Amino acid sequence: MVVMGGKAAAVTPRLNDQTYLPVPSEQGSVLDLVAALRARGRDIATRRPRLVLGDGREVVLPEPIVDVLAQVADAMQAGLAVTVAPHNLSLSTQEAADLLGVSRMTVVRLLEAGEIPFDRPGRHRRIRMVDVLDYRHRQRRRAEQALADMVADTERLGLYEQDPAAVQAAVAEARAQRSRG
Repeated sequence: MVVMGGKAAAVTPRLNDQTYLPVPSEQGSVLDLVAALRARGRDIATRRPRLVLGDGREVVLPEPIVDVLAQVADAMQAGLAVTVAPHNLSLSTQEAADLLGVSRMTVVRLLEAGEIPFDRPGRHRRIRMVDVLDYRHRQRRRAEQALADMVADTERLGLYEQDPAAVQAAVAEARAQRSRG
């Protein structure tokens, strides 16, 4: 139910299972949308952004929706596909692998290791999208922390002042010694 002007109205949303790809002939309109959303700014609130439907009705857009539309427009301007899906969506191991950019067997290993929770209602594993996104977020945080640690170690050891070729040679020698011993 949606309340409009004090009256409750039943709304049947049109939900499509579809990925929208940027269309080169529409790049100009996407660029215009990006420019309009950026030009709007956060402090310009004299008239709230609205979505005008085909029948002329207008729907006021909440700020979080405007932010999402700006991100979608940026992604499409960059030539990326955009998929909008509910967080409670259940994925197969292949769909989770595609989302993470890894093989299906890697996802299976992650599931069996307890890295990502899953259900097995029958023969096949089902994974909630929110759990896959949570795993991806944790992995990105770990990678960022590892990079920050490497930078800190390099600064602490004074390796920024050294010749990059000499550092590479020292790293290669250390790896060779470790593999021999």
